[in-house]
Amino acid sequence: MAIRHQQVTPGAYSGFMLETLHPTWHRRAVMMAMASLAIMPSTPIDAHARTDIDPFGLGVASGDPSGDGFVLWTRLIGRGLAPLDAKAVSVRYEVAADRGFRTIVRRGVLPARPEAAHSVHVEVGGLPSGRAFWYRFHALGATSPIGRTTTVPQTSARLRIAVTSCQHWEQARFGAYRDMIAQQPDLVLQLGDYIYEQTYPDQAKVRSFGTSEPLDLGGYRQRHALYKTDPDLQAAHRACPWVVTWDDHEVLNDYANLANRTGEPAAMFATRRAAAYQAYFEHMPIRPSIWHGASTPRLYRAVDWGDLASLSVLDTRQYRSPSPCAPAGIARNVRLDGCAEAAASTGTIMGATQERWLDQRLASEHRPWTLIGQQVFFAPLALDSAGRATFSDQWDGYTANRSRVLQGLSRSTVTSPLVLSGDVHSFWVNDLNDSGGRPVAGEIVTSALAAASPPKGRFGDALANNGHIRFSDVEQAGYVLIDIGQTQLTADLRAIRDRQSADSPVASIAMFGMARGSRRLERA
Repeated sequence: MAIRHQQVTPGAYSGFMLETLHPTWHRRAVMMAMASLAIMPSTPIDAHARTDIDPFGLGVASGDPSGDGFVLWTRLIGRGLAPLDAKAVSVRYEVAADRGFRTIVRRGVLPARPEAAHSVHVEVGGLPSGRAFWYRFHALGATSPIGRTTTVPQTSARLRIAVTSCQHWEQARFGAYRDMIAQQPDLVLQLGDYIYEQTYPDQAKVRSFGTSEPLDLGGYRQRHALYKTDPDLQAAHRACPWVVTWDDHEVLNDYANLANRTGEPAAMFATRRAAAYQAYFEHMPIRPSIWHGASTPRLYRAVDWGDLASLSVLDTRQYRSPSPCAPAGIARNVRLDGCAEAAASTGTIMGATQERWLDQRLASEHRPWTLIGQQVFFAPLALDSAGRATFSDQWDGYTANRSRVLQGLSRSTVTSPLVLSGDVHSFWVNDLNDSGGRPVAGEIVTSALAAASPPKGRFGDALANNGHIRFSDVEQAGYVLIDIGQTQLTADLRAIRDRQSADSPVASIAMFGMARGSRRLERA
């Protein structure tokens, strides 16, 4: 019945190393970057700290549910999104079995420290499975909004997941979350690009970042804080637990491991990446125990739903081998034309350790539904009729790794597999086949929740050039709502009519289903 709570601090990052095909110089760069963020001795509690504004202006959130608990998050903030002007502050939390907090089942106190931007993460355990709970925080004479969360049932007949990706503050409002909340999902799966680090001058803006591109810890903290002020995003976090993973824009567009768009030396980019990673953890409902004391800031993990569905959440950014057919140290999403390096057996988008972890999960699978949540387009996507042209930043740039994952999904232990992807600001439904053309799994790619559509013609004549693609909509934004039962999975692709209006209606544009025991999605 113990309560586990840990504070996310920069000190937790010291000692991180990076798995890579070039271990010596990469590891040295990452070690130096993490050491530069190491904290001084913890500051004492400021018992007299007060504020004349709401310190909970960034809201509350929960995430990573398990059979007996979850993680709770909040961050105290100062005026105008400035860091709170205080030393360490005591934060009380309460977890109740009812919204009125008449039955408190957990309570405690922990410090919010300036070294971690006054963020707090509380890992709560020892609770009954399959139950709803409500939580809140108290600090500086104020009380936070109330959030609702759940523990995972031991046995379950249903699961509803909302799958989302890519939300650009300047390009769209976040009104699709209103429809998502109305659908009452059990879980929100966010597949990356939660923030965008860059502005696009040629794109219309509905609001402004108000600051330049983040390059350091202060900049990334400010960008995350800005996003957290959105009322629809806050409401979605309060509604249910989230499971999150990052993609490139949480750091820099198209980065791969320590390679980057400008060829910035690894030691310099490692410092920026470390700052971005730290800010990400400080603002997300992620269990500190998944990375605390580890050699890397590990984000890949399992969040399974009782005996019904397994969910493996991947990190396809941190461990990549060098970008195929690119100069050393350079990573950009470019069109490849017959690039042999993309098929190299040593190429990996996951890293060897994460690959082994996933393969072991698939080998021991015993649930009827197998879900993999990851960032980028998984299926082959030929951009020409000859099938030679592909994009480097997707799994097409690491085809040997894709083959290994498909081999794992082909195991007899896996009965109904589905890959969930994001990144490309468009809806797709794909067959995932083995080298002999036999179906292995289905893939659903969710569009951006709130971002501009890709340029016209970006993917060529995708349906004509790719017989395994079942559906494609490259013009609409929204999310995917997935219902899983004992015998059937249904996916509802939902698009917002006007992404520049928070009040715009959302409607279904396509429905697909998968029967238990099948390895293909069918149009419903």
